Amino acid sequence: MRSVRDDRMVRPTQEDEVAAAGSELIGGPAGRRALPGGWRTPVRVVVLVMIGMFALGMVQKVPCYDHGWFFGATTQYTHACYSDIPHLFTGRGFDQGLIPYLDEIPRSMGDMDYLEYPVLTGAFMEVAALLTPGGGAQHRAQLYWFVNSGMLLVCAVVIAFCVSRTHRRRPWDGLLVALAPAFALTATINWDLFAVALTSVALLAWSRGRTGTAGVFIGLAAAAKLYPVLLLWPLFLLCWRAGRWREFRTALSSAVVAWLVVNVPLMLVVDGPTAPIRAGWAKFYTFSHDRPVDYGSLWLLVSQRTGDPMDDVNTYAVVLMVLGSLAIGALCLYAPRRPRLAQLVFLEIALFVVTNKVYSPQYVLWLIPLAVLARPRWRDFLIWQTCEVLYFLGIWSHLAYTGDGDKHQGLPQDGYQLALVLHLLGTLYLCALVVRDVLRPDRDVIRRDGSDDPSGGPFDRAPDIRVLGRARPREWQDERPETLRVQWGSGSGGTV
Repeated sequence: MRSVRDDRMVRPTQEDEVAAAGSELIGGPAGRRALPGGWRTPVRVVVLVMIGMFALGMVQKVPCYDHGWFFGATTQYTHACYSDIPHLFTGRGFDQGLIPYLDEIPRSMGDMDYLEYPVLTGAFMEVAALLTPGGGAQHRAQLYWFVNSGMLLVCAVVIAFCVSRTHRRRPWDGLLVALAPAFALTATINWDLFAVALTSVALLAWSRGRTGTAGVFIGLAAAAKLYPVLLLWPLFLLCWRAGRWREFRTALSSAVVAWLVVNVPLMLVVDGPTAPIRAGWAKFYTFSHDRPVDYGSLWLLVSQRTGDPMDDVNTYAVVLMVLGSLAIGALCLYAPRRPRLAQLVFLEIALFVVTNKVYSPQYVLWLIPLAVLARPRWRDFLIWQTCEVLYFLGIWSHLAYTGDGDKHQGLPQDGYQLALVLHLLGTLYLCALVVRDVLRPDRDVIRRDGSDDPSGGPFDRAPDIRVLGRARPREWQDERPETLRVQWGSGSGGTV
């Protein structure tokens, strides 16, 4: 006998009760006689749904597009339609043709002397500025948001495509990303979708065994936002357990080279003896280091409840991040079965989100694709999304309360703290479920059908080499109770 890999597509409506109940809106779950094919392939449907939800997210910003971004300090908060994009178009000199990192921003435009974003994000912003037509100041800011939204829509489509393709047998899981309410609400607040798209491409490339390509996109993503560099820690842990050092060296070297190619030109060029461009390049890192405790973070809650200004928050955050990463390492090496890559990546990025000294509402975009790959269960995903949507509404309502003088129309501090706690609890709830799946592989949705690590690339079906504790090195084997096997016999074929 020999095992045969079951490549049949997994239909969520047949294994997820929430997905089955929701499908009643469009006719009910797919029947056993449903035929695949035609133009309505899963990836196409997911992409179309993503485009539709992205458009709804843009419509939600209409009150700000017409008025809130330009008139009235709190309208953009009371309508929960705030976006950094039009404000930074003028606040960072894009409307005047200033070049990021090269041209110093005049003091009259704000308190930033250089753009405080990583290099690739700055390039993204500059390309959008070059594509923005001329006109009046307000009209140009509106068009700049539109141009950026079009470019971010491309990023959203890339994310939906990559998530649908990463797990070959589960393309319909991409609907979780496309239908995520927090995705639509926060997609055009900032430029985070660009880094999320690059990270999604990296995970898709790794799942196909293209470790060098994955490393390149990790490096590019880290040049657009800081958090993707954290993917290297789960890769290191899993390569250690599986003994796949060659793949890790390839990914690491590719990531470093890609990051250096993008950053070195701005790090080393000097514009005169008193104005080194190096200062413009380093602004993101100095700003991130010097930034105080801000909205959305655990540390803000502690500071408000205790009255401590948390001057040493960088130390606290780094220590907690290191300890949490070591705990994830122990989980990886002590688990009875090697964790899936998506599980460890989600836990690492969620740890960074929880321990960071700021949590902007759009940071949820970092986690949505990873949460879908780590645990594609509609009930748990929607519970988490509900917490994030409540926080999204809570932060803007609180800013309206603090920014409208004596009117105080909005959410006071106690109400905002409740929304913040819900955000933290929702994220930790999903983390707890992922940890349980690691410790109890039989509860893992992905592995329930006999799969190992479909997003793991070189890790998929690889034997364990190094483990700790009571775990033992083992060869991969299909552990389904009803393993599909083919018995070859004599004659014209065999029996299944």
